[in-house]
Amino acid sequence: MDPLLIGGLVVAAVLVSIGGTYLVVRRSSPLSHPVPLITAPDPEALRLAAARGEELIEESRRDADRIVRDAELKARDEAVRRREELSRELELARAEVREFERRVEKREDALEQQHRELARKDKQLDAAREKLVERESALDHKARHLDELVETETKRLHEISGLSRDDAQKLLLERLERELAEEVAKKIRQHEERVKQQAEATAREIVTIAIQRYAAHQTAGATVSTVDIPSDDMKGRIIGREGRNIRTFEKLTGVDVIVDDTPGVVIVSAFDNVRREIARIALTKLIQDGRIHPTRIEEVVAETQAEMEKHIQELGTKAVLDADVPMPHEKLVYLLGRLRFRTSYSQNVLAHSVEVAHLCGIMASELGLNAQLARRCGLLHDVGKAADHEMEGGHPKVGAELAKRYGETSKEVLHAIAGHHDDITIDNIYTVLVASADAISASRPGARRETLEKYVKRLADLEAVACGFPEVDHAFAIQAGRELRVLANAHRTTDADAVRICRDIARAIEQQLDYPGEIKVTVIRESRATDVAK
Repeated sequence: MDPLLIGGLVVAAVLVSIGGTYLVVRRSSPLSHPVPLITAPDPEALRLAAARGEELIEESRRDADRIVRDAELKARDEAVRRREELSRELELARAEVREFERRVEKREDALEQQHRELARKDKQLDAAREKLVERESALDHKARHLDELVETETKRLHEISGLSRDDAQKLLLERLERELAEEVAKKIRQHEERVKQQAEATAREIVTIAIQRYAAHQTAGATVSTVDIPSDDMKGRIIGREGRNIRTFEKLTGVDVIVDDTPGVVIVSAFDNVRREIARIALTKLIQDGRIHPTRIEEVVAETQAEMEKHIQELGTKAVLDADVPMPHEKLVYLLGRLRFRTSYSQNVLAHSVEVAHLCGIMASELGLNAQLARRCGLLHDVGKAADHEMEGGHPKVGAELAKRYGETSKEVLHAIAGHHDDITIDNIYTVLVASADAISASRPGARRETLEKYVKRLADLEAVACGFPEVDHAFAIQAGRELRVLANAHRTTDADAVRICRDIARAIEQQLDYPGEIKVTVIRESRATDVAK
């Protein structure tokens, strides 16, 4: 409000307060309104009123100036606050741009590296192709030369020996028959092995009964876990400003968190399955909570670690109850629970231990032994795999030491733990049962998986042996390496040569390769003649 207007109102109020005399005179007007008559005030009162009015006006002006200054200060504070907010938003945007530029540079480097690698492989492939063409040409030349030499030497041989073709063929067949005598002896040995296997029918029947009565589901472990995220915006929050969140998380959990372009997931990688599971659960909790910063990360990781310790104890207790054995020392129960997060050739060690326990119990029952003691031996036989790196020695020795340390007094159990891999002299029937059950659990189909590289290499080696013969054009390993199909060159071989090549390839495989079971070798020689009737 204008200060002068305020002052005028104040002066009017003062004049009224001085007490001027009002006279009411009734006129003869039809409206009959009273007309006030103000008498002349006292001059001293007027002077005091004027002075008071000036004071009030000055005070009002000061109040107005103060209000204006307060408004200016508030406006200036608001402007400063808005400028700080804009600065923070700009800094966040710059950080995101820098992170995006870093990712783009990293991707460009990877693409450039791939390009260089492809160029190098192309050069190597071209060089190998040229060498192969040269080698093929040289082999064809040598083959023609050898055919000529064979024909020449055959003629000379007939001239020197004085034998006809039929006589030479007869001598060759007699020599071949002598060589086949070794094959006959081999067949006899195989027949003897079959008889010996039949003599072990009782033991095989016991093992078969145990396998049939117990079949457990097997799952393969991995070194990575995936955590689903609600949106890709969550990846930036997981990383944090300048990566402080992800660094804190990796330092506390001991895992690698991979945040890449894969939509909807974040990958947790670690060889220690316990640490990886703690990291997975903690990261899931942080994503659900939404508050992701170093302090909160420390709280959630500590909470998850405590929960995991309790969960491991529960897993060990459940395994003991599943195996139906008396409860051992709580530390042994904890070690059994840790086996849930250990794998052996992709086979879960805790599931394997429970399976061995049941197999031992079934076989012990068939043999009239103590089934409960056998199950206890089988359950604890791999407890040494739960120990850390501070204990030296193989897992049978470490497992026996741990079991003895935590109150296991049974000599049968300790001997089975220490000797199920033939590390010591086996003089106990329960140790034999544990070793047998351990082999059954590890070797039955689906328990353990073979790596793709070993499988492909075995097939490639099998084909390479067959392709090493000059008469062979192509070779194909089929039936998972249990059969080898060989395509012979029809122009350079005869039917008799095909039989010889088949035997030679089989012998070469026996001498050069290690393989389970038997491999069937089939040589195919095909000759076609085509004509057109007009």
